[in-house]
Amino acid sequence: MEEKLDIEGQSLDIVEAEFLNVKQSTIRAVEAGTAELQQVCALSIDSEKAEITQGAIGFVKSNELNMNQCISGVSTGEKTEINFSLCPFALSRDKTEIKRSATGLIIGSNVEVKNSASVIVIGKNIEGNITTLFDWKSALAVTAVAGGIYGLLRLFLKK
Repeated sequence: MEEKLDIEGQSLDIVEAEFLNVKQSTIRAVEAGTAELQQVCALSIDSEKAEITQGAIGFVKSNELNMNQCISGVSTGEKTEINFSLCPFALSRDKTEIKRSATGLIIGSNVEVKNSASVIVIGKNIEGNITTLFDWKSALAVTAVAGGIYGLLRLFLKK
């Protein structure tokens, strides 16, 4: 594994380094201790600390994750910060901070949200102003209605 690696304007398969700095590149997989990525498209990132600016990432796993102006499929970490980004799934073990972003599902122990929107938020402590599609009452109602319709269909279609 390389100690320090600087990459700019390349298309790479797998990149491994202790300290990684990538600009305007496409990468299939990143494995790094500390990764700083700017204008990068990557399929997967696995690092201790990741700072991503203007990126498109499929899956990010990092102990300390900071994303600014990104699109990410799944983002997981101990401490996760998502700013001005789109992230369908944000999972965090310790602290999740979402600022002016759109998310599908947020799961975290401590969730702090500022001016963001989400479909579902699950957390031990949730703070801030967030627009959610489902709160616990509406989620319960949708589940009850879906279960009732499923039960009726099973009764009527059973021969």
